[in-house]
Amino acid sequence: MGVQGRIREQTSWTRARLGHSGPPLDLLTAHFDQHVYAPHAHDEFTIGVTVGGSEVIAYRGGRIHSYPGSIVVLDPGEMHTGGPAAADGYAYQALYAAPSLLTDGTLGGLPHFRDPVLHDPELATALRAAHTDLSACPDPLEAESRLPWLLTALARRHSTARATDDTVPGATHIARTVRDRLAGELLNPPSLAALATDLGLSRYQLLRAFRTATGVPPYAWLAQHRVARARGLLESGLRPAEVAGLVGFADQAHLTRWFRRVLGVTPAAYRNSVQDTTG
Repeated sequence: MGVQGRIREQTSWTRARLGHSGPPLDLLTAHFDQHVYAPHAHDEFTIGVTVGGSEVIAYRGGRIHSYPGSIVVLDPGEMHTGGPAAADGYAYQALYAAPSLLTDGTLGGLPHFRDPVLHDPELATALRAAHTDLSACPDPLEAESRLPWLLTALARRHSTARATDDTVPGATHIARTVRDRLAGELLNPPSLAALATDLGLSRYQLLRAFRTATGVPPYAWLAQHRVARARGLLESGLRPAEVAGLVGFADQAHLTRWFRRVLGVTPAAYRNSVQDTTG
């Protein structure tokens, strides 16, 4: 973690990949009391959610302000600054998305955001949750399942882009094919982009079909499948640290997070309970 100025001026930077060997996407978590960015621009869309305090940004010849819960979207190539609007500073989570990530699932070319400060509590909450989870564990399939989906929603709801037709024929067959590939390549699952190409779909169409057929995104389905496999290994007496790698989780903490989500207990508690019962 980098620390700038006073102790409360903190930043952390995480690089996630969108699928195995896929393109990178950077995630920034920051809290600034005094730091003011010099005028600069990004090649990507800058998308941030303010989580505390207020920021003032020089943008398009004026000044915009963000507050807790605000989504800020800065178009590629637009010069801007950023700094605290008050003495208590501000905190935010940001990601830097290639323009192509906002054109999948939309029509009309590159999306343009006329209003750079957006009020969309549902989307802000979802962006924050994805950012937090992926900063802690940048799993490639999870990143590819969650971030493009949310960025398409952002473009559809708030930009000049128009939505594509969401009808995807054969959703059940598509989902079954994707499930089989993910389960068959448990330790190194293919990217959704590659699977979509094989099926003659866009990644957004694949995600739409999979969610329609199963009710969950691909990474969540695979995590539950891994948990089911982990149960058998724990019952055989293996330790959670061993099991995590055998079923494709990044580490024991990653296994524990999903084990608790699915079963309500930790892998260690489950193993001990099963061993006690067996004994």
